[in-house]
Amino acid sequence: MTNTSNIRFIQGNEACVEGALYAGINFFAGYPITPSTEIAEHLAQRLPAIGGKFIQMEDEIASMAAIIGASLTGSKVMTATSGPGFSLKQEALGYACMAEIPCVIANVQRGGPSTGNPTHVSQGDVNQARWGTHGDHSIVALTASNHQDVFKMTVEAFNIAETYRTPVVLLFDEVIGHMREKLEIPERGELPVVDRLRTSVPKGVDYHPYLPREDGRLPMSDFGAEHRYNVTGLFHDMWGFPNNDPQVVSDLLRHLVDKIENNWENICFYKEHWLDDADYVLISYGSSARSAKHIARNRRKRGMKIGVLELQTIWPFPTEIVREKCANAKAVMVVEMNMGQVVTQVKSAVDHPEKVFLANRIDGQLISPTDIKTTLRMIQGKGV
Repeated sequence: MTNTSNIRFIQGNEACVEGALYAGINFFAGYPITPSTEIAEHLAQRLPAIGGKFIQMEDEIASMAAIIGASLTGSKVMTATSGPGFSLKQEALGYACMAEIPCVIANVQRGGPSTGNPTHVSQGDVNQARWGTHGDHSIVALTASNHQDVFKMTVEAFNIAETYRTPVVLLFDEVIGHMREKLEIPERGELPVVDRLRTSVPKGVDYHPYLPREDGRLPMSDFGAEHRYNVTGLFHDMWGFPNNDPQVVSDLLRHLVDKIENNWENICFYKEHWLDDADYVLISYGSSARSAKHIARNRRKRGMKIGVLELQTIWPFPTEIVREKCANAKAVMVVEMNMGQVVTQVKSAVDHPEKVFLANRIDGQLISPTDIKTTLRMIQGKGV
């Protein structure tokens, strides 16, 4: 029987808050920016009530720096922003990648570039999430098309951050952030929650903060507590001290990439809808996937074999999954609200890129089933 006390009718931004609390967040630093502000507003109320810490910083740069510092001292941390603020966070985000500091960054996307279209929807930050900070590295970016999955992906973001000691981006969008629908909060224990892996090295014994265990995980010691160690954004050795020896540099860079890319099967989440017999595959994510599912459901009632691959992990890009699910399709259509950021990845993944088409919208309005239908007719008109 459903526990009705766990049912909410809330915004997507509030669902993100509920997911963060379920995952064990106890520190948030941020700066208000549309359309993510509700995440900060609700955590400002909820965190102090459970003994957590909320702080509004002077800007987005300081917010990112604050959660990095809090994470080092043992907290589960998060910040939330939108396009311009996400741009400001990039240097510190790169620092978190290099220093291997667990943290979660929610980016509720709006139109850009610059201050752009603050109160309207976009999915234009997909490539920024991957390439926004300089240098070679890997990153995890998750998304969702409904509030139940916003909750789940937020929990997964914290779990991945703690497991791989890495920043994780929650790449939502304005429609998901601001629309209201039902959320059923799971009972404790229904969803797994990964806690911080703390070192078992006793106080006074040499501690290597960057020496992985056999399973690849890096135990942490709360900074300022039992062990003294160095943290830097420079290439460093197992003690955390700067080191530019070519072998050390090469090994560390490969480690930063491989710990994510080699574990893609544990990180890449997706949903499939009616793909078993699909002649046409729609690939979509976020609020765009809602329209893709609507048109697919409608067309199937009329006898058209159309299915949807809904991506919940954008980075690392699920190349193998996309290739497998599209192998037998007559055509593939990517549905997104940008100039074609995921469609490029899809074309690289499939065996026949000439059969990949884009249905998009870039005017600040949610892409509609009618928009998708227009592109679908164009594809059929080409005889595909």
